Amino acid sequence: MEANIKNVSAILNAPAPHMVGDGFRVHNFFPSGYRIKMSPFFMLDYNAKIEFSARNEPRGVGVHPHRGFETVTIAYHGAVAHHDSAGNSGVIYPGDVQWMTAAGGILHKEYHEEEFSKKGGAFQMVQLWVNLPAKYKMNAPKYQDVKHSEMAKFELEHGQGSIEVIAGAYKGLNGSASTFSPLHLYNAKLNKGEKASFSFPANYNTGFVIIEGSILINGTETAKTDQFVHFKNEGSEIEIEALENAVVLVLSGEPIDETIAQYGPFLMNTAEEIQEAISDYNQGKFGYLED
Repeated sequence: MEANIKNVSAILNAPAPHMVGDGFRVHNFFPSGYRIKMSPFFMLDYNAKIEFSARNEPRGVGVHPHRGFETVTIAYHGAVAHHDSAGNSGVIYPGDVQWMTAAGGILHKEYHEEEFSKKGGAFQMVQLWVNLPAKYKMNAPKYQDVKHSEMAKFELEHGQGSIEVIAGAYKGLNGSASTFSPLHLYNAKLNKGEKASFSFPANYNTGFVIIEGSILINGTETAKTDQFVHFKNEGSEIEIEALENAVVLVLSGEPIDETIAQYGPFLMNTAEEIQEAISDYNQGKFGYLED
């Protein structure tokens, strides 16, 4: 068993925060915060738990384009509303996930939901950028709304917690979000003193965001709130124990072994495709969305 453990590569503190628009105060764990291998996940922005004051005019991010990847927004505290140029709109509340496939191109805006904005309060979110394999980058955009009430939940024995399966599978239970390459995305919620185990292929890039509480990993290393745990590409088995009530975002996926060209909100394979994305955006080919 020990020879097959997926050991920790590093336990990383949250980098200095920066604002995205005026509504999201984020710590970018990768690619700019730390140079770590996490493909197919290209970016992780973590809005650590903060309090926003009440305000009539919602904070947020105005209209902006995306091409070549997916944005996955996971709500823990607070509420975010969103609109896109494909006609999708909605609100994600704590526990919900918004999975937007920008693919060939979309305009998007996201901001604090109106009632939350008027009341203010605790706000905590994660946004991931998930790369798309080259053959899917120019697909039509699509949208998946994963409500907490409908999310697949694997209940651990003796009431010790649950694994909410957003995408991929956990011990045979499949998440509802469809993906373009093999990946797993879970929220692990454990009561103090309880354990959970995970198994991922050795070559999968794997990481944990400690959303709340603290955990013991493989019986040896401790990670606490707002830290990111990066694992080595060896072994497959991980065991965690909650040192206090804990919430852990688990991400693991098969690397996409393709070249990457990135410029702002465009994630393609070549410099020529980036130029094409800029040109298409400037020509209005991403549709229209009112700011």
